[in-house]
Amino acid sequence: MKVDKLPPIKSTLQPSNHPYLTGAWTPLMEEVDAIDLEVIEGVIPDDIDGLYLRNTENQVHQPLGRHHPFDGDGMIHQISFQDGKASYRNRFVRTRCFEAEQTAEQSLWGGLMDGPGTSIRPGFGAHGSLKDSSSTDIVVHAGKAISTFYQCGEGYVLDPVTLEPEGLAPWVPIDGISAHPRVDENNGEMMFFNYSKFAPYMHYGVVDKDHKLAHYVPIELPGPRLPHDMTFSENWSILNDLPVFWDEELLKRDIHAVRFHEGMPSRFALIPRHGDSSEIRWFEAAPTYVLHWLNAYEEGDEVIMDGYFQEDPAPAPIAEAGEHGHLMAYLDQYSLKSRLHRWRFNLKDGTTKEEQLDDRIVEFGMINQQYSGRKHRYIYSSVAKPGWFLFCGFIKHDLETGESQQITLEEGRYASEAPFAPRINPQSEDDGYLVSFVIDENTGTSECILIDAKKFDAGPVCRIKLPHKICSGTHSTWVSRDKL
Repeated sequence: MKVDKLPPIKSTLQPSNHPYLTGAWTPLMEEVDAIDLEVIEGVIPDDIDGLYLRNTENQVHQPLGRHHPFDGDGMIHQISFQDGKASYRNRFVRTRCFEAEQTAEQSLWGGLMDGPGTSIRPGFGAHGSLKDSSSTDIVVHAGKAISTFYQCGEGYVLDPVTLEPEGLAPWVPIDGISAHPRVDENNGEMMFFNYSKFAPYMHYGVVDKDHKLAHYVPIELPGPRLPHDMTFSENWSILNDLPVFWDEELLKRDIHAVRFHEGMPSRFALIPRHGDSSEIRWFEAAPTYVLHWLNAYEEGDEVIMDGYFQEDPAPAPIAEAGEHGHLMAYLDQYSLKSRLHRWRFNLKDGTTKEEQLDDRIVEFGMINQQYSGRKHRYIYSSVAKPGWFLFCGFIKHDLETGESQQITLEEGRYASEAPFAPRINPQSEDDGYLVSFVIDENTGTSECILIDAKKFDAGPVCRIKLPHKICSGTHSTWVSRDKL
């Protein structure tokens, strides 16, 4: 392995015992390029050709107040596969806030858990006092990588191969874009939404295959909301108004306290992909909060949508976590009780039917993105360590047979969200690999693993050594080289 290190960045972060600044969440300050990666076990297959990119919440400076992992600075980790070889690089997302804090050599913004007056400078996005760290998701559209922020950021563009920064996405509206824009690989369009504390409280848009804003309309809501994700079928985009959002009375005092509003249903807005606000079809369903949707498709009179239903979206603090009990509960899949769920919206009679697809606690799932907006058979869910925002395994769900297979990592090894990477010239929906970074707390190292989706419970087909131990993070994507 040949490793080239970039000049160091400035950091003021002090040693800490915070659960999300230590262990697998220990921030990394190093940026490198590495080629000819060493294979620890197995052989890198030569029928995979593309890039795996993962965004990371990687804190650089000492927090001004209480730290939340979502406050961390964006860092993109990328591994490239071609001709049975692999190379790696990582880069901080050079947001305006990152650059300002590098100049100031300190944190300038408070975090998600801090009250009014913590920040030294005005914030960005729907919250109004946070920095846009662009550390939530990473997608590739029209040959460009775009990093996003969970509360409506500016959208930062990077070259997906070199990770060189290319500035702000020029099409992003003044209200920003939310965490999860969705790319339709079948026609190259990308759907997105944003939200704010001002009427109409939400907008929805479409970016065309040439990376230009093609459609943008208001979505009227009863008040400020906190939607996180969206999905789409072939003809419909699906937005949501869920009963978990800021307390309205506290918000008048600029206190952003989230609560579950009991008695309110979940509402879903189905809008034609290029439709006007007047064409929205609203559907009601059981109250919940959903972080992530998997896919939607049309079948007869129904639009069918899969995602992760939270049975307890406002969990009690984890007592044994002490002062971090509230933080730990809201990051714990087992406290939130998130399960694989299906919604069926009947376009003919306006009703909604729901069913639980699996009774296990899971989240952060993926499908073969070539099936986005179309009927899918397989879902790949992440399994978390109880009490923690750390992934310790994966489940492959076969929705046709009802069967599933599970991989569990050894104790002390933690995975990353794992997108599906199709083989070159795939012959079926599951003809490919799951790709994931793994942090090994037992050895203080990190690696990349490939799992053959057709031989799922056989474990990784190869393990590839990374040049340094990386920090845990959130979302990732796969892009085949022919899409670049």
